Amino acid sequence: MKETKETRPKRAYKDTVFRMLFREKENLLSLYNAVNGTAYTDEGMLEITTLENAVYMNYKNDISFVMDFELMLYEHQSTVNPNMPLRHLIYVTKVLQGITKNSDIYGSALIQIPTPRFVIFYNGTQKQPEQKILKLSDAFEKKPETPELELLVTMYNVNLGQNPELMDTCRILKEYAQYVNKVRENAKKLPFADAVEVAVDDCIKNGILSGFLLKNRAEAIEMSIFEYDEERHLKSEREYAYKKGREEGEQRGRTAGIQIFGFILKCNNQGDSKEEVLKKLRESYSLAREEAESYYDEMENIIIQS
Repeated sequence: MKETKETRPKRAYKDTVFRMLFREKENLLSLYNAVNGTAYTDEGMLEITTLENAVYMNYKNDISFVMDFELMLYEHQSTVNPNMPLRHLIYVTKVLQGITKNSDIYGSALIQIPTPRFVIFYNGTQKQPEQKILKLSDAFEKKPETPELELLVTMYNVNLGQNPELMDTCRILKEYAQYVNKVRENAKKLPFADAVEVAVDDCIKNGILSGFLLKNRAEAIEMSIFEYDEERHLKSEREYAYKKGREEGEQRGRTAGIQIFGFILKCNNQGDSKEEVLKKLRESYSLAREEAESYYDEMENIIIQS
């Protein structure tokens, strides 16, 4: 199987392999128990509240549900994203809108809501600790001592070999990590589409996600290629944005430099002293004294050389 335009899945797809696995309540309950150190067995206790209708480029809610008076929002990430607390804030408000849509939020009675908790399962290739806390307040432009609005997200590294206790408690999560690892190892020597197919066959043969892969083989292969394409696309977009930003910054710097040099030359022609020129530079262009002196000295060198 070769990677062609026809075999690549469209970005309108809303599922990923992770989401496909844990939309099954049995698997989701196992994951909840592993994260919380509980041992619930009744899948009927889970009330799914996942936001449907995916938004372009993975801007969607992967899994959310109510369990034991808690509103759990689970996200799967293959790239490190410091904006996840903000995204979770957007998700949780939308989910809570749905939960309270028949309640009178303007009434005098207190409306009870499940306690929100936020979790990321990370399996990207960038090195990360086993656990990490992301804070909404890290994004605040002004840092208060005690934020009036805070949101904490716990990120678990679910790559193979990480968080062994969590993995051993949730067998499906561990097998998912094994599957991802096999795909990556195969991709070192095979075209990616072939690497996925070989990994699927190997996992089925060795009892890794075998039931799921036998039932969803074609979709799992397609979505694995999609996730790889999306990650590669995001990386190329970031590289392009960085390059473009750097070029624009350099151009703005050159334009500003030409204007400043012209300003210095004008001041010199008016007979201003160096101190007068530096003062005008700092006032007109909001420069620090060191920056103003640097421009002045460079202009002097240009005049001397010419």
